[in-house]
Amino acid sequence: MKTRWSETRRCFLRRSGAVLGAAWALPTAIPASALGRNGLPAPSERIRMGFIGLGGQGSGHLLGGAWTYVPGGYVGRNDVQVLAVCDVRRERRDRARQRCHQMYAQKFGKADYRGVQAYNDFRKLLARPDIDAVLIALPYHWAAPLAIRAMRAGKDVYCEKPIAITLRQGRQLLETADRYSRIYQAGMQQRSEYGGRFRIACDWVRNGRIGRLKEVYAYRKPGAFFPSAWTSDRSVPVPAGFDWDLWLGPLPWRPFAGQAGHTLPGLFIGDVNWSPHHYDIIQWTLDPDPAAPIDVEYDKNDNVHYHYANGVVVHSTAYPGEPIGSDGGACFVGTEGRIAVDRAHLVSTPGSILKQALRPEDSRVAHATSHSGNFLECIRTRRATVCSPPVAVYTMNAILVGGICLALKRAVTWDPVKGEFPGDQEANRLLSYSARPPWRI
Repeated sequence: MKTRWSETRRCFLRRSGAVLGAAWALPTAIPASALGRNGLPAPSERIRMGFIGLGGQGSGHLLGGAWTYVPGGYVGRNDVQVLAVCDVRRERRDRARQRCHQMYAQKFGKADYRGVQAYNDFRKLLARPDIDAVLIALPYHWAAPLAIRAMRAGKDVYCEKPIAITLRQGRQLLETADRYSRIYQAGMQQRSEYGGRFRIACDWVRNGRIGRLKEVYAYRKPGAFFPSAWTSDRSVPVPAGFDWDLWLGPLPWRPFAGQAGHTLPGLFIGDVNWSPHHYDIIQWTLDPDPAAPIDVEYDKNDNVHYHYANGVVVHSTAYPGEPIGSDGGACFVGTEGRIAVDRAHLVSTPGSILKQALRPEDSRVAHATSHSGNFLECIRTRRATVCSPPVAVYTMNAILVGGICLALKRAVTWDPVKGEFPGDQEANRLLSYSARPPWRI
C-alpha cells in the first residue's frame, strides 16, 4: 500500500540496505515470500488489514465464507496481509488469530509464524500506523460509529450492514469519508456478485427495455432504530472473556440478559439488515435525483409506499403472483413489461425482453465481479467503490425513512438536502439518539 508513511519507510529501508550491503558481504538466507517470489507480492505491496468483529460474517470474510467468494477469505489472498483481529469475545479473537497463524505458516513456510495480533478493544487496533484498512462486521449499533472512527484514524473501510442506524449517523459517515479522503465499501454484495444478475436487470430497466418504469416491488419492509424497551427484568452473569460494556458501547446501559447477537430486543422496527440488499438494487436502478424529496405513504396493512419525484412508486411488498424476487431481489414493472431478479433468477415478462442485447450507445452502470476485489482495487487506485458512501447512505436513508413511517404508522416526507422531515417534529426526534459517554461522535 503506497501511503506516505509506507513510502518513507521503504525509502529508509532501501538506503539502510545499501549501507549494510556494502559493510556486510556475507550471504544471508531470506525467505522467498519476503522478496515477493513464488507468486507472492512483497510485503510492502500487500494491503495490510485489521478485522473488527469475528462472528459468522466477520470470520467468513476473514477465513473464507459466503461473502468473499475467494477460497480462504482475505487471509487467503496474496495481495493482503492480515495484521490484527479484534472482538469483545475472547474465544472468537483467539480462534481467529490461531487460524490466521496456521494459514500463514503454511503459505510462508514458517511454522512459528506469529504475525497476527488479537485485540479486545478496537481503539488499540486503529492506533496502529501499519494497518491500511479494516473490515467491520459488528452489531448494528456499532457499524457507523466504528466506521467513522476508523476513517478518522486514516483507515480505509469495508463495513457490513446496516451501515448506519440513524439518519444523522449516515450524514456523519458521508462527511467523514469526504473530509479524510477514505475509501469505503458497504457490504451490498448484490452489486458485484451472483453472476451479475442484478447489474443486468439494472442496465435493462435503465435503458428502457420494459418501457417507462412505473412501480417497483421490494419484497421486504424497511426498518428503523426505534427503542421501545431499553431495559430487561432479566440479568445473568456475563460469560468469561466477554466485554459486555464494550459490546453495548453507545447504547444506554442495561444488564446482560443472555442475548447479544446483532442487536437486542426492542431496539428496531422493521428490517435494517436484509432489506438494504433489496433497496440498494432498487435505488441503483431508479437512479433518483438525490436532492429531491421523497413522500412515504403508510397503509392499513402495515406496508409503506415510496413516491419518488420521477413518478416511480416503490412498494414494500411482493408483486402479486411473481415468485421471483423473494431471495434478495426486486420486481420492476414498466409500461411494456416487467423484470424480476433475485440471487438465483433473472426473468422477464414477456420473455423476449432479456433477449435484447444492450446497444453500444446504451448506458451501463458500474461493473464489478468481486465485492472484496473491488474494495482492494479501489484502495490502490483511490477511486470510488461500487458501493461508496453516497450510494450506501442514500439507500440506508430510504430504509430508515420508511422505518420511521412504519414506527409512526403515518405518512412522512423526507428532505435529503436538509436531512430532516420538514415541519414534522415527531419524526425529527427519530433522526438520532443520545449515545452513552464516551461514545458520542
